[in-house]
Amino acid sequence: MTALPVLRPSRRAPLAALLTTSVLLTACGSGDGGSGSGSGRPKSGGTLTFAVGSDAGCVDPQQVGSNDTIYSVRQIVDSLTDQDPSTGKIVPWLAKSWDINSDATRFTFHLRSGVSFSDGSELTAQVVKDNFDAVPKLGALGTLAEGYLSGVQSTTVIDPLTVKVTFKQPNAQFLQATSTHTLGIESSASVRKTPQQKCSDGIVGSGPFVLKQYVQNQSITLARRTGYAWGSALWSKKGEAYLDKLVFKVVPEAGVRAGSLQSGQVDAISSVGKANEVALKGGQVALRRRANPGVVFGLGLNNARPLLKDARVRQAIQVAVDRRQIADTVFPTGTRPATSVLAHTTPDYTDLSSDLSTDTAKAKSLLDQAGWRAGGDGIRTKDGKKLSLTITWFPNSATNQPALELVQQQLKAVGIDVVLKQLQVTQFAPTLQSGDFDVVWGNVTRSDPDILRSSFSTRLGNFYHLPASSLDTALSGQAAATDTAKRGKLVAEAQQLLVRNAYYVPVVELQTQLGVSKKVHDLAFDSGSRVQLHDTWIG
Repeated sequence: MTALPVLRPSRRAPLAALLTTSVLLTACGSGDGGSGSGSGRPKSGGTLTFAVGSDAGCVDPQQVGSNDTIYSVRQIVDSLTDQDPSTGKIVPWLAKSWDINSDATRFTFHLRSGVSFSDGSELTAQVVKDNFDAVPKLGALGTLAEGYLSGVQSTTVIDPLTVKVTFKQPNAQFLQATSTHTLGIESSASVRKTPQQKCSDGIVGSGPFVLKQYVQNQSITLARRTGYAWGSALWSKKGEAYLDKLVFKVVPEAGVRAGSLQSGQVDAISSVGKANEVALKGGQVALRRRANPGVVFGLGLNNARPLLKDARVRQAIQVAVDRRQIADTVFPTGTRPATSVLAHTTPDYTDLSSDLSTDTAKAKSLLDQAGWRAGGDGIRTKDGKKLSLTITWFPNSATNQPALELVQQQLKAVGIDVVLKQLQVTQFAPTLQSGDFDVVWGNVTRSDPDILRSSFSTRLGNFYHLPASSLDTALSGQAAATDTAKRGKLVAEAQQLLVRNAYYVPVVELQTQLGVSKKVHDLAFDSGSRVQLHDTWIG
């Protein structure tokens, strides 16, 4: 990774410590600077062809939540700040510096001069205000971005290159939020489009690449931005990107993606599964992996469903799942079973593995206590009804179906019937919004523990229909805490409440594993375990 410039303490206090409470661990494949053989000097030119497994049906960074699409749209927009994936520190990008008041209710960003969008318009404080004012109006697909700005009182233009964001209450997570693709800055013309137009037509950003073509479920094509000169402080190359062109092809079958990489038809692939690891190791391919921070892959329970209102049923599901078996059988080498609702790479993660051990006898006992009796076919019944749940899932990762088939077997062993229901990736957000599900399989990546508030607070989206409880107090408290120790304690309390009440059943940490041709150099993971391609070159 590139050496990290140090900001003056006065610009970063008091929140600097909050964002360095945990080192984000990286497990990298062979190669110099992240991939490739490490030989030769960087050179400009060429096309990188990247095969991904799915398409989110949207090319607006502020609305996209699926990694396969984030890989491409992240290259279109710049953010106010960036986050070092090795240390968690926040560094300059579009903002050259910032000031934060003592209680973290006011964030003032001093923008770089000379930044322009690909339509020729300039970056100004007004453009940032336009973006932040519009985010809460994005609707179903913009809930994550809206969560980052929840509680905002005003965004004020101080002068053409200074913008102040004021919150109604302390907001310790906001500085890290400004480093995400979700709050990537778009041109004012793009902001004025409807969310649907932005999804289908794309947006204009100030990033190192420009969207040239989007064919839904087929491909996303980007071209190098001429004259780009305002990259992140983390990037090693100044000025324009090396690559002329990026092509992201949608190839749903994992085996076909692997074969295409081996044959040289593509240069990189996403979601390398366990079944393809052996074939890809060695030769002209490097495997690159990094554990994603944030909410782990798990079973998002609809706590409003009659079956799942009973904590004993939820807890039975939790102890019936064999996380180690799923991680070792289905997922890439090195994948960890979940030991909390947060991945271990997330700041303020708490190890709750003792609460997440597999215990089928306890699961059966809990179901007995809840009045569910074993039937002749092994499935439990109560008042003439079978104990049956539908798990809704989406084909945005090759591991989803085999992982859930194992969950299905494990829950059947304690008397729970599971039906697996596949929907298209584009239906993920609408499904959560509608509440029309028993259980949803998914995860959310973010390098800040406030992702718990975004996902589980009853005062925000409350996708899993949790009851109002002391969990809300802990989640609101950590977002407002400017003291590092206090925030860590509240985040730990929130994790314990989520796990011990089995509001959400953690299963396995997502580990991003890419296959990359050794002719591709300096393909790096960002803090969210997505890719940064400005420094990438082919040779």
